[in-house]
Amino acid sequence: MRRYALIGWPLGHSFSGKYFSEKFLRNGITDARYDLMPLEDIARLPDLLAEYTDLCGLNVTIPHKKSVIPFLDGLNETARETGAVNCIRIRNGILTGFNTDVAGFEGSLSGFFTRPVPDTLDHEALVLGTGGAAAAVAHVLRKRGIHFRFVSRNPKNEDEIGYDSLHGRRPFLIVNATPAGTWPDVESMPPVPESVFRQGQMVYDLVYNPAETLLLRSAKFHGAKTFSGLEMLHLQAEAAWEIWNH
Repeated sequence: MRRYALIGWPLGHSFSGKYFSEKFLRNGITDARYDLMPLEDIARLPDLLAEYTDLCGLNVTIPHKKSVIPFLDGLNETARETGAVNCIRIRNGILTGFNTDVAGFEGSLSGFFTRPVPDTLDHEALVLGTGGAAAAVAHVLRKRGIHFRFVSRNPKNEDEIGYDSLHGRRPFLIVNATPAGTWPDVESMPPVPESVFRQGQMVYDLVYNPAETLLLRSAKFHGAKTFSGLEMLHLQAEAAWEIWNH
């Protein structure tokens, strides 16, 4: 039996277990299973690997996408460039880190990037958050030649600005790469002032549970086109499956 799992903390919001269980059933895969393995402290990863010697692959979610790297034997190019890992292949005791969030985010937005930016908006994107998911988003935006700024509650360098700096900005794209608004805390959102939302703008929330977050509802009210992270979840999961099995 091939075992795959998701590690992170907490995991109560995750759809990954359901996604892979349905995939196995749909495709007649009877020699594989997918588990949720809540892991509050990444330092316990070696213990988990010792306990489950049949593990062939892991997905990694908040808060371990960056902190897991020292426990790995190697990284592929995309994971090395982003400095974040959300997929681990385990083969002959060797742990290799990958970042399938990049493929998931780029795939889910590929159509939008071909459209012109409305004249009423600036050619700027805002990435809310500075963690592992934000690193994947930033990688895609750089690849596309899109100017962006990270937005943080506590800016630490010149690439980051605070939420109090958003008044008057007209970004054509806002991406929430924080967990704010994730179930069960569905009435929360990043502290984005409503003045930043615009007609014709695109607002993408990587949160997928719930499908429409408070952030997306607020943006939609002001005429923005909104997207949840569910398609990205599916795309990155399929990319992980390919990595584990090829």
